[in-house]
Amino acid sequence: MKRNIYAGIVAVIGVSILAAFAWSKEEKSDILEIGAVAPLQKHEMKDVSGKLVTLNQVAGENGLLVIFSCNTCPFVIGNGTKSEGWEGRYAEVADLAEENGMGTILVNPNEAKRDAGDGMDDMKKRYDEQNLKGFYALDENHKLADAFGALTTPHIFLFDKEMKLIYKGAIDDSVSSSEEVKEPYLKNAIRAYANGEKINPNSTKQLGCSIKRVKV
Repeated sequence: MKRNIYAGIVAVIGVSILAAFAWSKEEKSDILEIGAVAPLQKHEMKDVSGKLVTLNQVAGENGLLVIFSCNTCPFVIGNGTKSEGWEGRYAEVADLAEENGMGTILVNPNEAKRDAGDGMDDMKKRYDEQNLKGFYALDENHKLADAFGALTTPHIFLFDKEMKLIYKGAIDDSVSSSEEVKEPYLKNAIRAYANGEKINPNSTKQLGCSIKRVKV
């Protein structure tokens, strides 16, 4: 009996630690609902190119892919031999989005870590080293992330040509390895939309490190 109780306590503690690391608490705002129009479309953010960009400017004729990301989270950049992370798949989904008339922007909302790996200079360096594509913008004071209700890095939001949300959540079902992916959620969503088909699922659980907001 004591052994069972001990095992149960360990399991609960383990799950609690994982949850605290992988998912942020929904403290700031609710996550955008499917069908909602993208907020702050004219809000200017500084891109790694040095230029100011907006969601409207990045969007293609058929829509927009927004990926909240960063330079420091192992769910993004990987964790050595344990996990490859999702960043290496950004270019592939960006290419697929472009092929279907959709723009892509990576957005870094980690305001509390600007001096610890997520500042503009760090973003420029990572953009070059990882051969990232398109735009990579700094979300000052996580204003866009707050408006979206974004919780983690990464956190995916896909919009149609009317800038209405058609998919949100994770890129796929395996952060560990692209070879282990069974459900490429984001790719499926892009292809379904392009073919005029129903997106199913149109919402999945976001998984990643909590966005490092500045507490007021």
